[in-house]
Amino acid sequence: MPAEMAHEMGHGGDDLAAMVRDMRNRFWICLLFTVPIFLYAPMGSFFEPPAPPFGLELNLWLFFLASAAILYPSWPFFVSAWRALRTGTLSMAVLVVLSVGTGYLFSVGSTFFFKAGGQFFEAASVLLVFILLGHWLEMRARAGASSAIKALMNLTPAMASVIRNGAEVEVPTAEVLAGEILVIRPGGKIPVDGTVETGESLVDESMLTGESMPVQKGPGATVIGATINKSGSFQYRATKVGADSALAQIVKLVQEAQNSKAPAQLLADKAAQWLVVAAIVIGLATFAVWFWWIGQPLLFAVTMTITVFVIACPDALGLATPMAVMVSTGLGARNGILFKNASALEDATKLNVIVFDKTGTLTVGQPEVVEIVMADGVTEDVVLTAAAAVEQGSDHPLAQAILRRAANLTVAAPTGFESLDGMGARAETAAGTVFLGNRLLMDTQKLALGRLDAEATRLQGDGRTVVHVSQAGQVIGLIAIADAIRPTSKAAVAKLREGGIEVVMLTGDNAATARRIAADLGIDSVLADVLPGQKAEKVKELQATGKRVGMVGDGVNDAPALTQANVGFAIGAGTDVAMESADVVLMKSDPYDIVAAIALSHATLRKMHQNLWWAVGYNVIAFPLAAGVLYPFVLSPEVAALSMSGSTLIVAANALMLKRTKLAGA
Repeated sequence: MPAEMAHEMGHGGDDLAAMVRDMRNRFWICLLFTVPIFLYAPMGSFFEPPAPPFGLELNLWLFFLASAAILYPSWPFFVSAWRALRTGTLSMAVLVVLSVGTGYLFSVGSTFFFKAGGQFFEAASVLLVFILLGHWLEMRARAGASSAIKALMNLTPAMASVIRNGAEVEVPTAEVLAGEILVIRPGGKIPVDGTVETGESLVDESMLTGESMPVQKGPGATVIGATINKSGSFQYRATKVGADSALAQIVKLVQEAQNSKAPAQLLADKAAQWLVVAAIVIGLATFAVWFWWIGQPLLFAVTMTITVFVIACPDALGLATPMAVMVSTGLGARNGILFKNASALEDATKLNVIVFDKTGTLTVGQPEVVEIVMADGVTEDVVLTAAAAVEQGSDHPLAQAILRRAANLTVAAPTGFESLDGMGARAETAAGTVFLGNRLLMDTQKLALGRLDAEATRLQGDGRTVVHVSQAGQVIGLIAIADAIRPTSKAAVAKLREGGIEVVMLTGDNAATARRIAADLGIDSVLADVLPGQKAEKVKELQATGKRVGMVGDGVNDAPALTQANVGFAIGAGTDVAMESADVVLMKSDPYDIVAAIALSHATLRKMHQNLWWAVGYNVIAFPLAAGVLYPFVLSPEVAALSMSGSTLIVAANALMLKRTKLAGA
């Protein structure tokens, strides 16, 4: 109900803290005036109540106190109920108004218009105290579940160092313009998104991605606002500022997910409407039976009716699923798993096929040295040193792969270099002339491969690019380069299959290369030679067989397939296309986060079902008790209010238990 009343209280859904304060204030005002009502009310108490001040009659004094305790504190419920009735719906606010309003109005009539022998000022005000307390605590729980958003919003530094008119100046981060050059020093937070112009450093992106290892950044690299510069200084050009930044998009994404409705919540909303109808019908029937049929006094019949209205307030039912959604999406965000909507949380539990795009998803998406084969008597370091000497200064992807592998070796600059088109390159080094390239280069130079000939054939048969290395007239080794498999890909595939989910690899590679990588990963189903435009069709074909398909891709060329899938998982740190196309964004680019996302979905759905069963079961038992089937044991409205609030708090506490979910690999 708090979400329904956000507008009536004058606060938007994004100002939950203000709503919490508002509900807290209303609770304390109600309690402040309810305490003297409780003391003055004719309770048959253990002590004689004090005389009312100003010579007022007791009922008139109670009227003033109750009006102060009820009218302002309960106003949002009355406005919400009125708006609901105008649209033809029966909201939970309607029940609050029926219970509190009936008791108050009956008491006003008993005080001024007819002498019914009793009043309900005490019951109505005590009831409202419990209702307001329950809603205040519920809103605090909601606000606590949104702590991930608050933490994200507070990450951006207040000030930024910008180059303007040739000088470095400090300006508020909100005033940074796209295209401006910013200066970052060691230990400083990066204010906005951008691209590094000069300098190098290690950047800690764990606050956004959950990845603990700092990321190397150099010219051309992308940096994300709110991440922390760990080592060197650099300058970068702002590319996305304000609402366009990755952080702002992530905050928006999490907020939308927390405010969206899962299918289970739609069911709960429908059940709540029926519960309001049932409460009204049972309440009126309770009054009719006790007053007209059994002949109990009017005060007793009204008491029983109000008790039914109070205990039926389906707050727990309305809270059952949104609390679980808020907690789980917050937990996911803190671990780099962003759900775009609540439906994705529920749909992920129903998947029986996961389709992985290969490049950039199961693999890192760039060439890496995957194997080195040495000639007899030659070490791996000798082969790498010779190859790196030739490749120094080259921007070719294969050269970069070799240089990354040789990063820890001491490599002297060559004294001479010659590029050999279509074959490779030659360089003069202290150890002799080095030829680096393909088989044709070796044949041209009449260099015998010996036993390495069979090894070269084997490596090429596995779909790898083979770089031949010769030094001082001898072939000293082979370097196999391929798109390297991500470290967690194999474990992710194994865990999914262990959970009964079929894993399919989708790739544009030829069948031989695809089968090799699939075999390394433990994947049996391979769809090879698939063009980017055909990926969505392949997903649709799997769905046509009755399977519920999850698609995992990099969010760029896989966008149509991500949209076609029942649940689309985009691997990549928050790219625009990923945000638009996928249902779930995996910020760490870690395939194992698929396992964590599905595990979180299952845990969330369990909490939803537990909460729904509790809320419905509570009302099934509470209705007959409130109606007085165990007479002479009857519930008072105050006890009913406490019971209703307790049920709501149990549901909230159960949802908050999701925070203890262990997301392996997340």
